[in-house]
Amino acid sequence: MPKWPLLALLAFAATGAHATDWTTPAEAAHFRTTPNYADTLAYLERLQHAAPGKIRLETFGTTPEGRPMTVVIASGDGTFTPAAARAAHKPVVLVQAGIHPGEIEGKDAGLMLLRDFAVAGKYPHLLDHAVLVYIPVFSVDGHEHSSPYNRINQNGPDSMGFRGQSQYLNLNRDYIKADAPEMRAWLKLWQAWLPDFLVDVHTTDGADYQYDLTWYTEDPHKLDPVLAGWQQRLTDTVMPAYDRRGHLASIYLEFKDGADPTRGIENFGSGPRFSTGYAALQNRPALLIETHMLKPYAVRVQAAYDLIELMLDYIDAHPAALLAATAKADADTVARAHDAQASVPLTFKPDPASTPYALKGYAYTLTRSDISGANWIRYDPHAPKTYDIPNWNGLLPDLSITPPAAYVVPAQWTTIIDRLDAHGIRYRRLAHAVTITAQGYQLDDPQWATKPFEGHLMLRDFKLADVQRTVTLPPGSVVVPMDQRAANVVIELLEPQAPDSLLQWGYLDAIFEAKEYGEPRVLEKLARDMLAKDPSLQAEFDKKLHDDPAFAANGYARLDFFFRRSPWYAVQGVGAYPVLRLDAAGLRQLL
Repeated sequence: MPKWPLLALLAFAATGAHATDWTTPAEAAHFRTTPNYADTLAYLERLQHAAPGKIRLETFGTTPEGRPMTVVIASGDGTFTPAAARAAHKPVVLVQAGIHPGEIEGKDAGLMLLRDFAVAGKYPHLLDHAVLVYIPVFSVDGHEHSSPYNRINQNGPDSMGFRGQSQYLNLNRDYIKADAPEMRAWLKLWQAWLPDFLVDVHTTDGADYQYDLTWYTEDPHKLDPVLAGWQQRLTDTVMPAYDRRGHLASIYLEFKDGADPTRGIENFGSGPRFSTGYAALQNRPALLIETHMLKPYAVRVQAAYDLIELMLDYIDAHPAALLAATAKADADTVARAHDAQASVPLTFKPDPASTPYALKGYAYTLTRSDISGANWIRYDPHAPKTYDIPNWNGLLPDLSITPPAAYVVPAQWTTIIDRLDAHGIRYRRLAHAVTITAQGYQLDDPQWATKPFEGHLMLRDFKLADVQRTVTLPPGSVVVPMDQRAANVVIELLEPQAPDSLLQWGYLDAIFEAKEYGEPRVLEKLARDMLAKDPSLQAEFDKKLHDDPAFAANGYARLDFFFRRSPWYAVQGVGAYPVLRLDAAGLRQLL
C-alpha cells in the first residue's frame, strides 16, 4: 500500500470509526491553519466510511515525490463511474483546488461542502442529477512544502503551500505542454470523465478592494455560441444569489495600471496553458474563482463554499441544459471538419470598445517612493469608495486559420506524438512508407526569449510562409483527422502561430539549426561562382553591406550570405516545419 493512504487510514482509525464530530480541521483551528495532506485524506476517508453510497475516493496519479493524487467522486445515488454518469444522463462537474496550493480555500471549502452533502443533511439533494468530481489538492508536493513565507501578499492561513510543484513547474501554465507528471495524470482523469463544467479555485494577488471574491469565464469568442449562452445564464442566475448570501463579488479585476486603478481593467490574457483556456479548447465552460487575498481566511473559505454550492445547485436543477450545450459544441467541432470555409481564431486582441464599470474599491494614495523611485500605492480599507472606471475585458478574434482536413506528423517526431497521446487525440498510424505532396510551413528568422519561462525558452517571433512540400512519410507516421471533438486542442498544439503551440514552447527548436557548414576557404570560391552565375546577387549583397554595419564587419557572416542561398544549405531543410496539412483529397489518399 502506498505510504500516504496508509497514514490517512491510521489517522482515521485513531479518530474512531463512529466519530460524530464532523468539524473539519480548518474549522477546528478557527481557520488559523489548514490541514496537511495526511489529515485531509483522513477526513475524506471518514466521509467515505460514513457515506459509502455518496462518497468514493480514488487515486488518479502519483506526484514526482511519490505522493498519491486523490480525487473524490460525489453523487446522490452512487453514480461513481464515467460510464454510469453517461448512462444516467448526469452532467459531470469537476471542481479542483490547490493547483496553486498556497491558494487553498477550495480544499477546506470542499471538505465542508462534502460533509454537509453526505452526512450533515444540509444539502442532501445537491447531487441528485449531477456528479461531482473533486480534487482537494492538485499540486500535492507543493501543498506539503508549506511555509509561513510562501505568499507574501496573503492574509493567512499561518502556513501555506508553494506555488510550484516539486520540479518547480507551475501547473496552471502546463495544460497544453503537459510537462509535469501531475498534469499527465489530470489529463487522463479529464479524458475518462470528460467533465461538462470545470471550476478552478484560486486566491488573488494584486490590488485591494471590497470584494471577497472575483470570478472569470472565457470570452464568448473563445467558445461555441451554445456554451457562451449557457455560461451567461449560469452567471446571471448564480451571482445575484451569491450576493444575497452576504457576499460581494466582481468579475475578474486585472488593472491596466496597478498604480492607478481608475485607468480601468482589461482581460488578463487567459489562454490554453491555463485551466479555463484549456477547457474552452475542449468545448467546455469553466469558471475561475479568485478569493481575495487580504480577506480573513475564514471569509475566503466561506466565499468559495457558497459559490460552489450555488453552482452545483443550479446545474443539478438544470442538468439537461448543460448536457445539451456540451453535446452541441462537440458536434459543431466535428462538423466543422467538413466546412472548407471554416475559420478558427488562434489569437485574440482587445475589443477597442469599453463598457463602464462601478468598482467597489477603497480610497488610496500615491506617493513617490525613495526606495524604488516609483509610485507607491497605499489603500485605506476603512474608506470604501466606488470608482466609475472603463472595462476593457472584451476580446475579438485576431489571427485566424482555416483548419485542414487532417494533420500529418512524421514518425520520427516522437515529442509531438507524445503530446497527442497525452491529450487523448485520435489518430491513425501509417503501416507503410507513403510519398505525399501537401501544404507545409517554412519558418525563418526565429527569435527566442532571453530568459526561461516554465523551464523553456519560448520562441517569441519568426517569419512564416506557406509552401508545398513533397515528402516521404516513414511507417508509423500519424494522420490526425479533424473530425473529432478535441480538434481545437490539435490546432493549438500543431499550428506554429498558436500561442501555446509546441513550436512556441521550444520543442522543435532543432529545425532552426543547420547541421553542416562551409569552411571559409570553400565559401570564398562559392561566393565568386554564385556572383558570376547571377549578377543580380551582387546588388542584393551590396545592399546588405550598406544597410547592416554589423554584417559588413563580420567576415564569416558575409560568406554565410552566399552559403544560405546555395543548394548546400537548402538541402538541410532549415526552418522546414515537419507537420503537414492535408486537404480532404489528401486525406482520402492516405486513408
